[in-house]
Amino acid sequence: MLKRSVQLAFALIGATLGFYIGPALFQMFNLEGMPAQPYIGAVLGALVLYLITFWFTGNVVRWIQWSEERLMKIPAADTLFGALGLIFGLIVAFLIEPPLSKLPLPGVSSVLPLLVSALLGYLGFRIGYKKRDELIAVFTMGRQAKDRSKKEKEPQDNVEHKILDTSVIIDGRIADICRTGFLEGTLVIPSFVLEELQHIADSSDVLKRNRGRRGLDILNKIQKELNMRVLIYEGDFEEVSEVDSKLVKLAKVLSGKVVTNDFNLNKVCELQGVKVLNINDLANAVKPVVLPGEEINVQVIKDGKEHGQGVAYLDDGTMIVIEGGRDYIGERIDVLVTSVLQTSAGRMIFAKPKLLEKAL
Repeated sequence: MLKRSVQLAFALIGATLGFYIGPALFQMFNLEGMPAQPYIGAVLGALVLYLITFWFTGNVVRWIQWSEERLMKIPAADTLFGALGLIFGLIVAFLIEPPLSKLPLPGVSSVLPLLVSALLGYLGFRIGYKKRDELIAVFTMGRQAKDRSKKEKEPQDNVEHKILDTSVIIDGRIADICRTGFLEGTLVIPSFVLEELQHIADSSDVLKRNRGRRGLDILNKIQKELNMRVLIYEGDFEEVSEVDSKLVKLAKVLSGKVVTNDFNLNKVCELQGVKVLNINDLANAVKPVVLPGEEINVQVIKDGKEHGQGVAYLDDGTMIVIEGGRDYIGERIDVLVTSVLQTSAGRMIFAKPKLLEKAL
């Protein structure tokens, strides 16, 4: 079907050329007396170009199919904003064309408007394509402002964007946090994060593959089972290669917050003025507060690094180092907290058996 359409298009072009050029050709060959010269020229032109198409129609069809495949891979937002930029550039060129055509320079006044139109059209397309994310953010903020004016009772937090990174998706606790209702707004899942998850899920390493599949399962659970608004952001930042840098730039574009477990990404966001929600910080914040002098009943699991120490754990995983607790391994005993140490790995509690305290 496409091949026939190409042949028909070239036949129409040949007919048009033959209709206008045919009389001049007949006059060149001293055939001025031939009747209906334009129509005969149109028939001959259509026939000639139709026959020529048999030699290069295949190349034209392959070029059209290649162009179609490339266009289908371009996101709709990129195409839309590129076209809008092209239209805007051509409008500007149309407005400045009259004064350029009146320049007192022979030849330049006729060529310069065409060059300016081509240049402004190209610049408009490139600017619209490169600035698409900022333009989307402007339109999004405008729509949000309009929605707030119509719905004054709607909380502002409901329109905040929470951008999930790969680590927090694989971790899985984000689904439980969403289920409790502590996280509000719209969860944004960038397409480049989904691609990274897919690469991890397709890894030859079993551990990585299981982590990637777990992350995809968590996303399906959030999208289908939980009452959360989820936005799949299709845009990309082609000039940036690192996923963490793309997340920071996206957070600036959407004026959102990055949700992560990554310590390095947390620091980069803080340096660039991007708000961060760190799941590990949240987990440490909600752990039970234990004060020196408090009594706790624990089960001693194993011996510690130092001589005579025993190690126990709270229900939330907090480690308790018990001085002289090695003799009580496998038993539940009451201990008195002596000090609490907060480290980058979490909270560590030091204690001693209450029996020793009584003995003293």
